[in-house]
Amino acid sequence: MTFRHIFVSIILATAMVVAAFMVHSVRPDLETAQPGPEYIRATGKCAECHRRETSAIVHQFSMSKHAQQNVTCYDCHRVQTGQDQVDHKGFTLAKNLTALNCSQCHSTEYAQFLRSRHGAPAWAAVTGWKDFNPEQIAYAEQYHPGSVKRPVNALAVAEGMGVMEKGCMACHSVGKPNVDGSIGTCTACHARHSTSVALARQPATCGQCHMGPDHSQLEIFEESKHGVLFASQKEHFNLNASPKKLTTRDMPVPTCATCHMSGLEGMNVTHDVTERLSWWLFSPVSEKRPNYNLGQEAMKNICLKCHATTQVEIFYSEAEVVVHSTNEKVQRALDLMADLRKEGLLTPAPFDEPIEFIAFDLWHYYGRTAKHGAFMGGADFVQWHGNYELLLKIVEIEEIAKTLRSQPIAETK
Repeated sequence: MTFRHIFVSIILATAMVVAAFMVHSVRPDLETAQPGPEYIRATGKCAECHRRETSAIVHQFSMSKHAQQNVTCYDCHRVQTGQDQVDHKGFTLAKNLTALNCSQCHSTEYAQFLRSRHGAPAWAAVTGWKDFNPEQIAYAEQYHPGSVKRPVNALAVAEGMGVMEKGCMACHSVGKPNVDGSIGTCTACHARHSTSVALARQPATCGQCHMGPDHSQLEIFEESKHGVLFASQKEHFNLNASPKKLTTRDMPVPTCATCHMSGLEGMNVTHDVTERLSWWLFSPVSEKRPNYNLGQEAMKNICLKCHATTQVEIFYSEAEVVVHSTNEKVQRALDLMADLRKEGLLTPAPFDEPIEFIAFDLWHYYGRTAKHGAFMGGADFVQWHGNYELLLKIVEIEEIAKTLRSQPIAETK
């Protein structure tokens, strides 16, 4: 073969390679971006279709702990006892996933969740007891008396079903009963396919529901020193650390999950977010919880990871002073409202008179805010968003009461 033939052959081969690269470069990503071996191992046949149809969820799943531990899509999506099923391209899958699917592996966490107010009490706070069976009601009432055996929320009814579904139920569905007999959904905090511990540790995740005028926990946290420090240092945290092995090196500043759930340096891990609480702060007039001493000591032990005993004791003592003083103001307003009803100056129907909204705002917004602010280090919420508003609303209620009492009986309701 002459040099000329060799040269021409090289030129032709190079041209073919270049042409191949050029053709490949314009192919759609769906044809060229093949999943890695860990992808296939974790997701199996599901990834073949879903990386084309719903590519984001396949990507999310591939980054999850489930994928790392070789959990497959089918492990979670297979039908459990009592679940409706659907035929899906050769697979028989659960029509809807619930906490029952998660409890296959996370039974302890699910049992703890059932004891919390995130369980049945959350849904009952809107819809009342009608959606629960007797066993579910009896179980929840052991831990939270009166929290499930209650009527439908009168304010939610007054606002209308559309608002109830897109508003109230959007958050309270964390404790919705499912057709399979389970309660709630784990994805409210962990997301569906990323199943992320790091996500559940973000204050913004809790803030999806725990924000706004009636429970301003997110805003209070962001105002507090804890919140300011978290915002400035979170890039250095190990938010993916195992809850059972979590240390202050991983999270030197607490978030909601740190205080209420995580096993920080030997503390018990729990999905009962009420386990470390000592007061019914959400009530109009707060009382101590049945586990007051145990709950308070458990939370104080978390505080002691960063603070001296004297600081913790002073903090709790001052917070309880706020609870007591707030209780007195709220009780004063509630007593006046009760007197007006006895005197026949208010109708029996709820939320049909301006004074009822003022009284509701007084305890449901400003009373709660003051008490939560005291226990979470939110000074502005204790005062301006709390006790200042309490005093203002009491004066407004008293003035309206004077007017009602001064009117001739025939002109009153």
